[in-house]
Amino acid sequence: MDRRTLLRTGIALGAGSALGVVARAPALAQQKIVIKATDVHPLGYPTVEAVVRMGKKLEQATSGRISIQMYPSMQLGGEKEMIEQAQVGALQIARISVGPMGPLVPELNVFNLPFMFRDAAHMEKVIDGPIGDEMLKKLSDHPTAGLIGLCWMNGGTRNVYNSKHAVKSVADLKGLKIRMMGNPVFVDTMNALGGNGVAMGYDQLVSALQSGVVDGAENNEPSYETGQHYRYAKYYSRTGHLMIPELLVYSKRSWQSLSKDDQALVAKFSREAQQEQRKLWYEMEENSLAKMKAEGVQINDIDDKKSFAAAVKPVWDKYGAQQQALIQRIQDVK
Repeated sequence: MDRRTLLRTGIALGAGSALGVVARAPALAQQKIVIKATDVHPLGYPTVEAVVRMGKKLEQATSGRISIQMYPSMQLGGEKEMIEQAQVGALQIARISVGPMGPLVPELNVFNLPFMFRDAAHMEKVIDGPIGDEMLKKLSDHPTAGLIGLCWMNGGTRNVYNSKHAVKSVADLKGLKIRMMGNPVFVDTMNALGGNGVAMGYDQLVSALQSGVVDGAENNEPSYETGQHYRYAKYYSRTGHLMIPELLVYSKRSWQSLSKDDQALVAKFSREAQQEQRKLWYEMEENSLAKMKAEGVQINDIDDKKSFAAAVKPVWDKYGAQQQALIQRIQDVK
């Protein structure tokens, strides 16, 4: 079954049943629920593996009544398509970046500001604490988002990579066409750094790199390595300009069809997945870095990140002005 057929089938199922794929044979038998989950990344990727393990826990806890069917590797489309399908109940679980949610829930856009977090430990303390819980609730309570925020996942540190030359200073970004996620804050960030930010879905990136539509992109090491982007862009520069946590979301339409007990089970195992994914993430970061070196990727650190942070001040002024209290709370987390 090709991706287009899967998309049509998923939407048809969403229109007919908000629970997922539901088995009713015989009529008096206990209802079985197969939760459709999706991710742009392949099997074995930390976010995918965490959800697969979550499914096994659900099966065990319900004696097989609830299970998760995973569609990895963009089988159901990129993040835009995943969000749209979840909103209508055509799929239940999706792992998405905070990026697409920022324009919808203004508070979430604070997480998308460049150099918001001091380091990974700072980010994890924020998403594990009250602020993280509040942001999940804001997404879940949003009247038009159509999504329930289940938990956070680690999305690593995003760095610039390109096919032209190493980026060692802000000046080195001048003129480079860099793919960014489709949120104005990201495009404006790259433009402020002197590059040309190009909004584009992750599912379009490889063909854009091949054809020269873009010179490069920005992402964490595991995404760069598993996507084999090193085949087209050998220069990987650790700019560390973005550190964006990721969301595991559930279709609100499907969620409302679950019993309270089933909701509690899904919520419980989601929070466990948050911690399991983190361990898997750090292991994969190390493995991806080793593979990148083996593939001859030219990796460089940035000596003066203060100049990068100074260059994006206009982005903070534009997008952070209405969220100063939240920004201060994040900065106060130690």
